[in-house]
Amino acid sequence: MHLSEFDYELPAARIAQHPLAERDASRMLWLHRASDACEDRMFAELPELLLPGDLLVANDSRVFPARLLGRLAGGAAVEVLLLQQPSPAEPEVWEAMARPGRKLPPGARIEFAPGFTAEVVGAGARGARRLRLASSTPSDSGLAEAIERHGHVPLPPYIRRGDQPGDRERYQTVYAQAPGSAAAPTAGLHFTPQMLERLAARGIEWTTVSLHVGLGTFQPVESEQIEDHPIHRERFALSAEAAAALTRARRERRRIVAVGTTAARVLETVAPATGADFAPAAGETALFLYPGRSFQVVEALLTNFHAPRSSLLMMIAACAGLAPVQRAYQHALAQGYRFLSYGDCMFIG
Repeated sequence: MHLSEFDYELPAARIAQHPLAERDASRMLWLHRASDACEDRMFAELPELLLPGDLLVANDSRVFPARLLGRLAGGAAVEVLLLQQPSPAEPEVWEAMARPGRKLPPGARIEFAPGFTAEVVGAGARGARRLRLASSTPSDSGLAEAIERHGHVPLPPYIRRGDQPGDRERYQTVYAQAPGSAAAPTAGLHFTPQMLERLAARGIEWTTVSLHVGLGTFQPVESEQIEDHPIHRERFALSAEAAAALTRARRERRRIVAVGTTAARVLETVAPATGADFAPAAGETALFLYPGRSFQVVEALLTNFHAPRSSLLMMIAACAGLAPVQRAYQHALAQGYRFLSYGDCMFIG
């Protein structure tokens, strides 16, 4: 498929720069899969749009304050964005993006705060650097505490402002558990504890998977033939409890609804063979879904609106079809929906 098929004009004014005052006050565009019709609703109506017995599957990965601001020995300012630990055997060695990268050859040392430093120990993929972090508190927890204390919320590059204290709470789902994401699973940002209670009262089941979102999620697709795009890899985990819930739902012919593209990526990665049960799993996924590669597990999807030419938009088109998604996005633009991470959402079902 051609990259131009996933392009559209997104005015800067339509990119949400701040969250709404209330998480669940977002608008929601309902794209009916049976008819391709678009219906303007509110996220607060979600429990009534779902079916009793539906299984919602969300990503419980927790965003950590991955953006670090420091200085080199000569005083030059450096910004570092931690991506992921390349090896559990070396928890202090992180892969990171840094700017200005040209000033960070191997051996360069960065001070983020007194007692909290990093040394460049090598190069990573796609211009990244490998950093060995050190804290004056000699333990893994001491290093984690230093990142938590001195790090900033890693807001996406299209949010043209610095992070604010409120972002620590709002750029995080209310059910986040497992730390590891450098970007939020944004479809989940709309949920509140009260919404989870309403869903349970309606007989809608809830389970979680973990996928640690990396900055590759923002990497634009540049290959004119999208099949040639080198898709990013992300770490995931499916627990025994979640596998059992998925198996029960499939056996009972109940609908499996993914909360966001990250949860959908896990579900499609672990999709069992026809007639087989789901099994616990953990590892890395490089799954790339686009039209022509159909979903095997996810039957309905809650998602935010995604950037032009992005792999996430291609995944949405794989779920609902390219032409219906193109029409839905034009409808959302015409009706004033807010786009991207802090924006409104769409329900495909």
